[in-house]
Amino acid sequence: MISVNQTVNNFQESIFSTITKLSIENEATNLAQGFPDFDGPAWIIDLAYKAMSEDKKNQYAPSMGILPLRESLSQHYQKYYGVNYDPQKEILVTNGATEAIYLACVSLLNPGDEVIVFAPFYDSYAASIQMAQGQIKVVNLQAPNFSFDEDDLKQQISQKTKMLILNSPHNPTGKIFNKSELAMIARLAKENDFIILSDEVYEFITFEKNFLPISQLEDLRDRLVVISSIGKTLSFTGWKIGWACGPQNLIRAMHLAHQFIVFCVSHPMQVAVAAALPQLEVYLKDLKRDYLEKRNLLTEGLRKRGANILSPEGTYFALCKIGDDYQGSDLDFCFELIKEHKLAAIPMSAFYLNSQVPSRYIRFCFAKNLKTIIEGVAKFPTLKPT
Repeated sequence: MISVNQTVNNFQESIFSTITKLSIENEATNLAQGFPDFDGPAWIIDLAYKAMSEDKKNQYAPSMGILPLRESLSQHYQKYYGVNYDPQKEILVTNGATEAIYLACVSLLNPGDEVIVFAPFYDSYAASIQMAQGQIKVVNLQAPNFSFDEDDLKQQISQKTKMLILNSPHNPTGKIFNKSELAMIARLAKENDFIILSDEVYEFITFEKNFLPISQLEDLRDRLVVISSIGKTLSFTGWKIGWACGPQNLIRAMHLAHQFIVFCVSHPMQVAVAAALPQLEVYLKDLKRDYLEKRNLLTEGLRKRGANILSPEGTYFALCKIGDDYQGSDLDFCFELIKEHKLAAIPMSAFYLNSQVPSRYIRFCFAKNLKTIIEGVAKFPTLKPT
């Protein structure tokens, strides 16, 4: 048999695919998949239709991204965060935030470089680091507040540390890193000369606590790459419009890889997003209100059924603790939840480097229609699976 790349060959089917297939087979209500079961605003879709009818908008876009979108993004960051990015040299449009994560790893890391991640973490972090032949160093966030100890972080820093990946608001816990935590990370990055990759895709899905970007704390311009996308903010995950902002030398390196991977991103969708970004102020208020309603519907509904569920500070995910009397794993719990109660969730062990890490939490997604959430809550067992 012809061999394939060893790193890729060691990858397994993601738990998300496994749970989705099992959910379909059992006709379960799916509160596992991390994307909306509804479309974003119709007026933004109309902008995409309009762009597709215009001359040359269905052909290749410039590899860095169309200039109107990069200019809109530059104005966007200035308006919301007071941060200036040069649209010509410091912003790269990518195929979703996931490509931006991958680009940061393959273009900024050398084999053997170490990358610090906070666990639990989004699974593409580990895959991207491994494909870049980097080494993963883990700092565990401690439930139920998902705090971390400065000494734990310092212990993972070495002369080989090249990057730290920060995700706030944090998937899957819903944590928003606070000012003191961010200041600590910023100080250690400067003292130890490593890059911060800040994944901010859930920046506008927050509740009682506002998102604080690390870019507002200290002068990190030479070592900070910020990534985000419209997938979560606008509920168009299928459009795959993401971006990376940062110093010219790092963005240039990412673009050199980007041009040989996808070259460019969907042209008409970029046109639509460029026109939409300056008009988001009212929409974002509605977004927060709608997701607050959905979060409360899920968390309050499950609590009434006896669930020990945490209210997230941000994102559209909520964690539910498995009862101490349950003897199986979190994966066992999720399989039984689907097969016996027709409700799908994701086991938290999937968000750790070692899937065997003991986990007593499962993750629900409330980026769903109200009807779907109500249906899912009604299926949660008042008596825990056995």
